[in-house]
Amino acid sequence: MPTSVNINNSSKPYPIGIIGGGQLALMLVEAAKERDIKVCIQTKSSDDPAALKADKVIHADPLQIKGNKTLIKNCEKVIFENEWVKIEKLKQLGSEVFFIPNLDSLDPLVDRISQKRFIDKLNLPSPSWLSIGDFKNLSVEDLKAWKFPIMAKSFKGGYDGKGNKKISCKEELEDFLNLNKSEEWIIEEWVDYEKEIALIGSRDNEGVIRVFPIVETFQSNNVCHWVLSPAKTSYEIDLFAYNIFSSIVNELNYVGVLGIEFFFGKSGLLINEIAPRTHNSGHFSIEACNSSQFDQQICISSGIKPPDIDMNSKGALMINLLGLRKNHSLKIEERIDRLSNINGANIHWYGKSKETFGRKMGHITFLLNENNHEKRCEKANSLKKRVNHVWPSPYDSKK
Repeated sequence: MPTSVNINNSSKPYPIGIIGGGQLALMLVEAAKERDIKVCIQTKSSDDPAALKADKVIHADPLQIKGNKTLIKNCEKVIFENEWVKIEKLKQLGSEVFFIPNLDSLDPLVDRISQKRFIDKLNLPSPSWLSIGDFKNLSVEDLKAWKFPIMAKSFKGGYDGKGNKKISCKEELEDFLNLNKSEEWIIEEWVDYEKEIALIGSRDNEGVIRVFPIVETFQSNNVCHWVLSPAKTSYEIDLFAYNIFSSIVNELNYVGVLGIEFFFGKSGLLINEIAPRTHNSGHFSIEACNSSQFDQQICISSGIKPPDIDMNSKGALMINLLGLRKNHSLKIEERIDRLSNINGANIHWYGKSKETFGRKMGHITFLLNENNHEKRCEKANSLKKRVNHVWPSPYDSKK
């Protein structure tokens, strides 16, 4: 467990404020409590996950500037649960020294078009893309270079498979272009990949970079279902991913935790998305590492030197517990009870008031201490079957 450090000698009552109150904010609050650091959050409802454990709650929509002002008045530093914030309005509140990461470094990452332009500027590998406006203006000859299927992605707010649409033929494309506004979507080439991997890391106020092991992520209906750490990747791929991470955070002078989702396949390593925050693929780090992704963010935001990252085990399995249909045979309480009886289960329950289909209700982590990747995979698959017997993916049609 992290060493407790009390920094509550600031001129404001709360060393850290968080814009947002969902499960990521909850786990940030929990990490802060491990270090005796008080946290104030801004979220809409007292039923939101982080509101149940925060020291103070400002009841306001995270996008409400009046609420942001109140948060800043009460907190030394302000961090973000996610990147869906109004950068320009926040800049009008005064000095950016309040925010971790600062607004200028966050700005290029808050939507898909600005991310894509930033990635292109650094000449980093990613799928080819165009805005819908540019796509509509392609010549007949240029259009031939785009092969079906292609992917349409929403300009802003897409996550967990939301805001993604596979387009399989010319007729589907014409219908899509006619129905959707140019400024709300991008068109991206389809990527045939072998695996999806992710890298989470941090950069502190001194410019020191620390990274977690690269993980492999497994999706169910475009939603992350489970994560295996570490991924089976070559030294060259690991080094390339680390260099990409360093290039991004150094170019932005980024301070805080950041995640990168990658495709890996015949085209090599391609950036799928950059997440300027803690990330679902890093939840395993709470048990599996000496300092979790949430602890890293809290340390950096509080002026504490973050610990160098080491694994507490040879590997880890993290499984998301996604909301099931109303008619599922087992009630939530019974599912949690049965999961808790699996040896080695570390259950994180988010305390959400309502279970809805596909909603992230919690996650479960197991440490894997087998000596090689193949044996860890065998153990992970065995554990996954036991978990799925109790709490299956909601996208399994049989359940």
